[in-house]
Amino acid sequence: MSYFRSIYAAPPDELPHRARAVYMYLKDRAGKGTDCWPAVNTIAADMQLSRSTVKRALNDLTRFGLIEKEARFRENGSHTSNRLILKED
Repeated sequence: MSYFRSIYAAPPDELPHRARAVYMYLKDRAGKGTDCWPAVNTIAADMQLSRSTVKRALNDLTRFGLIEKEARFRENGSHTSNRLILKED
């Protein structure tokens, strides 16, 4: 079966369409692995969505258990993009 079965089976009130679209984008960006690290601005620009919509989608995906966010930092301590780990079904 498809690796999208979790998002296909989820009711719209639990997993909004924005989250489904962003999950597919992340799956594409992850390639054969389970992690990727695009910035919110990159996702928003590539998908023609607002930053707020992307942030809401990422929070939806985290809450639904489809991704895990891991904060990443530069050597000087400033925050950089998050590592996004896609959970396997």
